[in-house]
Amino acid sequence: MKKSTLAGSASRLVLLSSVFAAAMAGCASDSSGNEPAASAPPAASGSPNASPTADKPLALSIMLPIFKTNFPKDDSPVAAELEKRTNTDIHFQWVPNASYGDKFNITLASGNLPSILYVPDVKGPSFVNAVKAGAFWDVTDKLKKYPNLSQSDPVILKNASIDGRNYGVYRGREIGRNGVYYRQDWLESVGLKQPTTIDEFYEMLKAFTEKDPDGNGKHDTYGLVMVKWAPAWGAGFDQIKLWFGAPNNWGTKDGQLTPDFMYDEYFEALKFMKKLYDEKLVNQDFAVMDSAKWTDPIVNGQAGVIIDVVDGAARADLRIHDALAAAGKEDKREHYMDVFGAVKSPDGSIRTLPTAGFSGMLAIPKSSVKTEEEVDKVLAFLDALNEPENLTLVGSGLEGVHYTKSEDNTIQPSDDSALLESEVEGLNQMAPFTPATNLGLDVKQTPLRKKQAEVMAKNRETIVADPSAPFISAVYSQKGQQLGNIINDARIKFIVGQIDEKGWKEAIELWKKSGGDDYVKEINDLYAAAN
Repeated sequence: MKKSTLAGSASRLVLLSSVFAAAMAGCASDSSGNEPAASAPPAASGSPNASPTADKPLALSIMLPIFKTNFPKDDSPVAAELEKRTNTDIHFQWVPNASYGDKFNITLASGNLPSILYVPDVKGPSFVNAVKAGAFWDVTDKLKKYPNLSQSDPVILKNASIDGRNYGVYRGREIGRNGVYYRQDWLESVGLKQPTTIDEFYEMLKAFTEKDPDGNGKHDTYGLVMVKWAPAWGAGFDQIKLWFGAPNNWGTKDGQLTPDFMYDEYFEALKFMKKLYDEKLVNQDFAVMDSAKWTDPIVNGQAGVIIDVVDGAARADLRIHDALAAAGKEDKREHYMDVFGAVKSPDGSIRTLPTAGFSGMLAIPKSSVKTEEEVDKVLAFLDALNEPENLTLVGSGLEGVHYTKSEDNTIQPSDDSALLESEVEGLNQMAPFTPATNLGLDVKQTPLRKKQAEVMAKNRETIVADPSAPFISAVYSQKGQQLGNIINDARIKFIVGQIDEKGWKEAIELWKKSGGDDYVKEINDLYAAAN
């Protein structure tokens, strides 16, 4: 079971509501880059837009996830400009997101670590054990020296901490970012309205599968696209289970914190997923599908719905327009996609899955960054990435090449999606987005982008908190991967029909005997002590 890093209560999560929507992948943008940025502390070099000096460029290797099959190469135009501004020499190690968890563990075990390592699960056993073994720098007391990193949100710092200390720089994210996006043109074609209940959501998926929403006279479409997700399976299911009333990772049951999969509502969500699978309303390869290809079925006219981050709608919409234009089929429709946050639970409530206010961490290994002086230089680089002009650069590229700037100081991305993928997209995965008030130039606010922002803002009011988020479990550090595999494997097997309800319950009993009971006791002890 994946250990969440969410705030311990809804009230504390509200404190994160200022975390900006610009943290959405692909939404930061670039200015001319000529304005000087805030300087780093004296011990560090590589401040943004620094004039060339005799200082040797700081050599950096950075391991990051990539969500596309194409990605920026070393010294490609945007990367080269970033190196110039920060006096660095960067080597990128891109890893497909679907396999990032495996690659992360292999890299940790190898000891051959980059200068900056993206950590997808800060509370995951492999990272926690590595931290306790002294493999990463403690940056807690260093962050205050930097003009941007010193403004890190204290609640998010606590959520991202291990035993109260921070072993990296968190990547800020909007807490209300999760939701659903879908083909609005298909919904109009089948004569339905945006769903508000689970039953209506099912009817939409069924219509997208059986009622020829693309009008080609063929039975060649389906409803929902799901993928294998790193570091745990089921980005979409994690939202669906909340719709049914299950808790976010842990909930209070009979006065005790109890894992979500022990709830009847969780099993109802599993049965719903099995129904979608049996009726072929979801892709049959969901458990192994690469997330880099997640939007392909939407763009290619094969599928109609994705449950993920709502800002994915605008990116999918752009790809649809590009594909139609390339095929000579572009029409006058402004948008093909639409979004919503969640459908109503059986009791009529709206329950949305929040982010933790951050998405993973950028950690600095001691094996590759050996001295305090080198750590300061790496942190100065990460601090420089938070300057608005550099957020624009890594989010949208170079003005006149990858985007144009309008009179209202917004940007219009290039229509050349292949160019953006090969030279820009993915670079913002290394941006901390700290503080939340630091923004690059914004993308022109189309009706769809405005709708996305409205949905995210409204989601903040209905988030479901994880009460276990602040805690580090010794049992989970030792047995977390084994325990997670038991539940992840069982739920997939149940959905595809390899086990029945009896087999599901047997998997839970195996989880308990394999260390789960000890894990539950420890989490409850930590929770009681904290409260």
